[in-house]
Amino acid sequence: MNPFDLSGRVAMVTGANTGLGQAIAVGLARAGADIVAVGRSAPTETAGLVQAEGRAFHAIPADLSSIAPVADVVQQAIAVAGQIDILINNAGIIRRADSLDFSEADWDAVMDTNLKTAFFLSQAVARTWVADSRGGKIINICSMLSFQGGIRVPSYTASKSGLAGLTKLLACEWASKGINVNGIAPGYFATNNTEALRADEGRNRDILARIPAGRWGDPSDLSGAAVFLASDAAAYVHGTVLAVDGGWLAR
Repeated sequence: MNPFDLSGRVAMVTGANTGLGQAIAVGLARAGADIVAVGRSAPTETAGLVQAEGRAFHAIPADLSSIAPVADVVQQAIAVAGQIDILINNAGIIRRADSLDFSEADWDAVMDTNLKTAFFLSQAVARTWVADSRGGKIINICSMLSFQGGIRVPSYTASKSGLAGLTKLLACEWASKGINVNGIAPGYFATNNTEALRADEGRNRDILARIPAGRWGDPSDLSGAAVFLASDAAAYVHGTVLAVDGGWLAR
């Protein structure tokens, strides 16, 4: 038996319409999983890519800036897909300003989406697993700023540091219930979010000089880590945050 095979499993991925979330969804589909995508924007392109792999795709529109839709999202996912086996907490936002000027509104918006909703969505899904006496896999998409400080992104750094801590806490509580909770910390990836950095010749040069692999990550580089952590191959992996960063943290 292939321990990386996800056939017969359903993965719920938040923020799967573009970028890293899309790559994770497609990677999981290639490994055999059906996909439930949750987010504000219609994941039309992701749907086509997943269906091209021969897997079922369901989209659930929801604004994850608050926990209001969480219970309904879980109920809808189970209704349309039959079950949830894997949860990928990928949806996230960022706000940039000097810490001396940073607003409460920007603090709350980022913390609510990146940390609060991730926790309560994990809780809601885990409750269904415990009620059914079955396990599952939760993967939180963390950040380099789960380990480093960064600049001008205080709420983002706090939220992603908190998400790494939450990953460990939930692993401690839920490992005995057959639930694996782990995280992935992406490094610098070529996505819409980093387009301005890559277009800035100086910043691009400085970033590449720090990455031992010598290149920006391609979103597809993230999918292998997600498949591993979502699969039986990672059955004894609990509470880890796996950096996929081209060696950035090792430099």
